[in-house]
Amino acid sequence: MSSFAKSKLKAARDALGKKKYEQAREAAAQVLDYEPDNYTAHVFLGLALLELGQHEKSEQLYRKAIELKDDQVLAWQGIAKLYEQTHRWNDLASTLEHIMQIFAKNDDATKCAETLQKFMDIRREHGTRREVIQALLLYLPDSSLYPVLSSLPPPDPTNPTSTSIFPTQSAIHNSLAVYEELISLTEREEEIFIKSEFDKRRTRLGGPKPEQLRKDIGIEVWHSSKLPALYNDILNHPSTSDELRRATESKLIRYKQQLFLALPSTDPDKRQVGMELDEMVHGIVTIGIPDEFAWCMWFEGRDSDTVEGLGLAYLKQFIELFPTSTLALMLTGYFAYSKVTHDDEGSTKELTFADAFSALPDSLLANMITARVHLQELEYTDAIKVAESGLELVRKYESNTARELREVRKAFHIILATSFVHLFPPKHHPRALYFLNDILKQDPTNVDGLMGKGYVFQHAEKWEEAEVLFAQAANQLPDDDMDKGVEAKEEGAWCLSRMHADAGVDALKEVFETLKNIEDRDIDKARCLWRIGRCYWDLGGESREDAFKYFITSLKHNREYAPAYTSLGVYYSDHASPPDPTRASKCFQKAFELDAREAEACEDALPKALLTNAGWARVWKKVMAQVSGKYLPTNAWAWKALGVVELIRRNYAESIKAFQVALRADVDDQLSWLRLGEAYSKAGRHVAALRALGRAHELQPDDWMCTYFIGEVQRQAGRLAEALVSFQSILDVRPNEAGVLLSVAQAHLDLARHERFTGFVARAEQSFISCIDVLLVAIRESPGYRGVAWKIAADALFELSAITVFADENNVRAAVTVICELIQDQISARLAGLFKLTPLSPDDPMIGLNVLEAAIAAYDYRITVGSSEEIALPSSLYDLAVALHEWILKQPSDTTQQASEAANSFLIQALQKEPGNVRFWVALGDLHFAQKPKLSQHAYIKAIEVDNKNVVAWTNMGLLYLYHNDIDLATQAFTKAQTLDPDHTLAWIGQALIATANGHEANARTLLEHAVSMTADVPMADLQFALRVLSTVNDPHTVRAPNQERLLPAFFVLGRYFQRCPADACGLHIFGLVCEHLGKLEQGVEYITRAITLLEAAYEEKEDPIDYEGSLASFEIALGLLPEDAERESQILRVQAQYGSGLASFKMGDLQAAMTAFQAALESAANDLVLRGQVTVLLAQTMWAIRTPEFRESAKGLLLDCITSDPENLMAINTLAGMGILTEDDGLVDAALSEILSLPIEQRHELDPRRDVTYLLVQHYLGLGDSDRAIKIAQKALHVEPSNLQMRREVASLLLRQGERDAASAILASVAPNQNVAEEKTTLSLSALARPTQSQRSAQKAIMLEPGQLRNWQTLAYVRAQEALG
Repeated sequence: MSSFAKSKLKAARDALGKKKYEQAREAAAQVLDYEPDNYTAHVFLGLALLELGQHEKSEQLYRKAIELKDDQVLAWQGIAKLYEQTHRWNDLASTLEHIMQIFAKNDDATKCAETLQKFMDIRREHGTRREVIQALLLYLPDSSLYPVLSSLPPPDPTNPTSTSIFPTQSAIHNSLAVYEELISLTEREEEIFIKSEFDKRRTRLGGPKPEQLRKDIGIEVWHSSKLPALYNDILNHPSTSDELRRATESKLIRYKQQLFLALPSTDPDKRQVGMELDEMVHGIVTIGIPDEFAWCMWFEGRDSDTVEGLGLAYLKQFIELFPTSTLALMLTGYFAYSKVTHDDEGSTKELTFADAFSALPDSLLANMITARVHLQELEYTDAIKVAESGLELVRKYESNTARELREVRKAFHIILATSFVHLFPPKHHPRALYFLNDILKQDPTNVDGLMGKGYVFQHAEKWEEAEVLFAQAANQLPDDDMDKGVEAKEEGAWCLSRMHADAGVDALKEVFETLKNIEDRDIDKARCLWRIGRCYWDLGGESREDAFKYFITSLKHNREYAPAYTSLGVYYSDHASPPDPTRASKCFQKAFELDAREAEACEDALPKALLTNAGWARVWKKVMAQVSGKYLPTNAWAWKALGVVELIRRNYAESIKAFQVALRADVDDQLSWLRLGEAYSKAGRHVAALRALGRAHELQPDDWMCTYFIGEVQRQAGRLAEALVSFQSILDVRPNEAGVLLSVAQAHLDLARHERFTGFVARAEQSFISCIDVLLVAIRESPGYRGVAWKIAADALFELSAITVFADENNVRAAVTVICELIQDQISARLAGLFKLTPLSPDDPMIGLNVLEAAIAAYDYRITVGSSEEIALPSSLYDLAVALHEWILKQPSDTTQQASEAANSFLIQALQKEPGNVRFWVALGDLHFAQKPKLSQHAYIKAIEVDNKNVVAWTNMGLLYLYHNDIDLATQAFTKAQTLDPDHTLAWIGQALIATANGHEANARTLLEHAVSMTADVPMADLQFALRVLSTVNDPHTVRAPNQERLLPAFFVLGRYFQRCPADACGLHIFGLVCEHLGKLEQGVEYITRAITLLEAAYEEKEDPIDYEGSLASFEIALGLLPEDAERESQILRVQAQYGSGLASFKMGDLQAAMTAFQAALESAANDLVLRGQVTVLLAQTMWAIRTPEFRESAKGLLLDCITSDPENLMAINTLAGMGILTEDDGLVDAALSEILSLPIEQRHELDPRRDVTYLLVQHYLGLGDSDRAIKIAQKALHVEPSNLQMRREVASLLLRQGERDAASAILASVAPNQNVAEEKTTLSLSALARPTQSQRSAQKAIMLEPGQLRNWQTLAYVRAQEALG
């Protein structure tokens, strides 16, 4: 190094010491200019720039210095300072690691320790958990720094401040704290990593199940984890306390256990991990270390079929080590239950097993203990649940550990098999055999398996096989076994007795001798004695008296042994001499009350018990006890009883379940199949009902009640023809069966409704008549059913009255006549004064009104004959009111007041008795629809309150609002109805009517098109749709499409309408027009001819003279009701009423009264020019009509005065001009028109929009014969208004009168391009006269457009005549 560089470096160092950083920078820079690779200059310059805040340049210089000499610490320390000031903590930590390595190479332990402490502080404050772990590892022996740091002297705990590296000294010379911190941080890091990875991966498509996903992630972490090594380091550390050692061992066991469970069975490491885990657990248990988790693992891994097989010593030691744990408490309770003591004092602390088991659901030992206790307590259902749970735990354990627990599995199989054998035998015996076979395959001498299989064979009455199995079980047990040994011998003896009664008696007596000396076995003694008695009973003869003695002795040992009572009942009823039915019945009832499974006793006791309310209560209690909880086919009688009761209570679903369970016990029980079919039908499940009833019919084909039920279900399902066949098969055998006759009538009625709905009106008519004919037979044969019969008959008549024209009038007349004769003199006071039911004359035509009146009388008579039936009275009143309302609609409005009040009264009475019936409220709303809208609205709202989803109520309320012009509310109501039922036709029709009211014809037509495509029968919708389609076809402004395509839907819809309403003239007329458009001319002529005939008949029938007196009275009443005020509305009404009175008086010939009324009208008009002008014109017209010169002159004077006061009154001007034209008074015409003719054109056209003045002038001059003058006036008007097509046609017509065809043709030529179809109809006839060519074609086209116009035909005739002459 040159002296220059040295001097500058010295100057730079001095400047840095004095904090003169600019001087230092300059000096160092000069050195670098002279020596670019000078290490010290780079360091000095970097430091100067750092202090001057030029961090980027400073870092560059430091990096350059490190490149020059990376083993020198000065540049590393400088850049570390830079990173610390700029808070670049990761770079700082990396730099500190380099500095530590440099100090370590230089064996500078103190500097290395100081740097390590600073590094740890940086990592703890700014690093992640993983970085802190990596930093802590530097203290451990595996660290590259450890050889240097281990040379540090031991720390002085008494003076920790004596050195700056006390923490490092402590960590090096006692690393236990470091290990503990490392373990804590690593555990937390792995836990967080596993959780975050699980959350990230669980949403992936096609991923594993959550449990498997946790295992997969765990394997990834635990395989590479440092925790096992750290745990071992603590265990091997000389400073580790016993407490810490035990805690660490527990952690290591848990760690290895979770790794062991996570590893798949195919992994080669699983076996090694398992062996290590077993060694640790076994060591803990052997030494007796109080680690509950390890002890529980040891118990779970032991393969023993009994609790005691785990080792009583170990179990007692577990209780001593963990006296408060749940498992210890359970073991203590189990030992107390099993009379086993676990200490010298023999304490027997008890525990509720349910509470303990709920806390240990995943413990195999807890499951085994609980299942055994339930089995010993004969709680088979609970034992099955717990054993199944235990088997699932065994499967899970074997899957996780790849180890088998054969004995534990066998233990649970034994519990399951024993429970299934004894739980409602023999229902679960197939399932029991599965487990029993598995047990005996594994252990052929297993006593529980042998006895269980013996019980299964015993219930199957395979006595020989069962006896062999019980004998094998008894041979496996010692002779002094007083429990299972005696049980096996008794059951074997009983099986033997079923094959050989004598040998069985001896064997049973031998068993009884053994039982006799055992205390607290009364139930076993009673059973054994009853079995001995049963053997004697089976021997017959005199032995039955011995059997009686044994039955009595059995009850002495146990007074609640039910089979003994049953056997005594059989003895008293069948063998005693004389028979004692009373005592037998008491025995049967006692047996039934003790055990409802005693079927023989049930069959005798049940009918007698049902005779009393107290007996019924006892029976129902026993029934519910037998069927509660499970579907047990053993007690079929109880399920039958339950099914019948639920059927009566209308709980059809429960009834169906009960009969299904009963049929499992006896699939050939015809009555159960019948009741099941009945329950299905009443539940609305018709297909299932027909299947069940079909099975019942197969079992007993001659059961007519079954056939009747089949017919009823077929009728309800709409299979009416099949139902009639079924009913007829019954009537062939029982022709007078009232219920069947009523069902036949109802089927005919349903069929008629269906036929009328589908358009087969003639068939429907015949079906209605058939219904009435059958009912007449039912009424004659069975008076007791008259109320129902008259209800169906009245319904048939009511429906029949809707047919307007009858296909077989004589047939209808005959049926109605018979009905009328039956009730001719039976009309009640309810209908007094409304109408009188008179016999029909053969000459009078039969119409729907006659049938409707007969229906009303039938409904009334139904109430009379069924007056005692309070339940049916509301429905009867409702039917009568509805029929009466329908009759009211067909009568003149002024004659129905009394009938309306009667119908209202009937509905009110019905609602008082049944206020929750929606149909009644809707009918009340319909009755007052037009006259009392508020009452009608109230009724509909009440109906909706009862059932807010009733679509009929919502629709009718919408129609009410629409009828009374409340469009918004109507729209809301119809929308609600459509939401409830999108297929309700009337709601769509209502929306169409609203669209029409709003002027949206296209929408209305679309809505109607949708409505007519539905299935509901609404003829007026068909008619309205067809009318709109026809209007669309005739509308020139619509898009042209082929008429056939547009009219075919209307054609078919009208065909349907005509089937329902063949006498509607309007419909026939529209149908004829549609046929004309479609080219079906003959059919169209036929329909229109029918319409003409109907209209002429209606006109002849209803033509009446005008009632002027009534009009006068009405006007007088109106004048009396008007208030005496000056409001314009009242003034207008008063003027109209006064003028109307005058006109009526004039028509009646009372001129004086007429003129008085006219004068009063003028006075009421006062100074109102509009009103006064209208009254004056009307008065003048009336005076002109008197036709006397005086009145005509007075009329002219009135009009002149009116024009003088109101010169712009066009009506008065035109009227006066018309009078002048009629009297050929030119002066009067000029006087009338002079004022308006003098006005400017615009004002004149505004006053005269229809151009009446021009028309009057033209007609005036034509009347005078001055055609030229008339043409000039018309031409002048056309010149003023050349776009007026009507005026152009008028000029052309005048020119044709003058013979100027060319001029007329020229004027009409400009008309054609601008006219529409309606205008073209008028123009074509003129064109035919004006044009010499194509005149005939124009005339024909005019006829095609308007065939009903006579002038068009005259034009064609004239044109043809001209062509013939030419």
